[in-house]
Amino acid sequence: MAMATKQIQDAGAGRVKVLGVLADVRDPATLAAAASTVKTELGDVSGIVAAAGIGGASRAEDLSLEELNNVMAVNVGGVLSTCQAFVKGMIERRDGRIVIIGSINSFGGQPGRMHYTASKHAVVGMVKNLAIEWGHHNVRVNGIAPGPVDTPLLRRNVPPSFMENVFEDRIPLGRLARAEELASASLMLLSDAASYINGAMLVVDGGMTAGPFTRRQGMDMGSRRLLEAGVYSEAK
Repeated sequence: MAMATKQIQDAGAGRVKVLGVLADVRDPATLAAAASTVKTELGDVSGIVAAAGIGGASRAEDLSLEELNNVMAVNVGGVLSTCQAFVKGMIERRDGRIVIIGSINSFGGQPGRMHYTASKHAVVGMVKNLAIEWGHHNVRVNGIAPGPVDTPLLRRNVPPSFMENVFEDRIPLGRLARAEELASASLMLLSDAASYINGAMLVVDGGMTAGPFTRRQGMDMGSRRLLEAGVYSEAK
């Protein structure tokens, strides 16, 4: 925590005040205490990013309820508790912006990750329901659905060959997202530039979910067959 706080302070070059507070998102009491500390040290909070999330891999037929509940407790319960810890002040002031981090798994499945996928589908429902419930208090709630993000954690856990052959080959932009690109998307949704955006999920995946695509093939096999059959002509 101290290292992360210093990195943010250094990046801000003294222009921002940074406060690091530890809390367990599975424990609403620690979140409430953290929110109180933040208000005391920094003042009223008008915008938050709820980014709690854990993963894991397990075949669906072997998935235990304990594994499922652990993921749901953080990815769903922890996110909701984070929002609850700050939203009452936003409602009182009629001024609030919340961004919840989902995933491209919010819209599709992935073998071995049923529990993670189910939790991220729940995030979409949470975003939409909270946007409806809190919108009339002038509290906007939106979500971001990122694809793979290039972080030290990802590089430690994913072999380089998999990164190139699976991730980068399936992303039209040809690379993973940078963490600061997710931060920029979050800042946009927190800003007045998004003053009429509420209940939306912004996909930030370099085009990964835009359609069937691999960089090596350039065009999916079904489209190639239609082209070869003369059903449509290739653009010149």
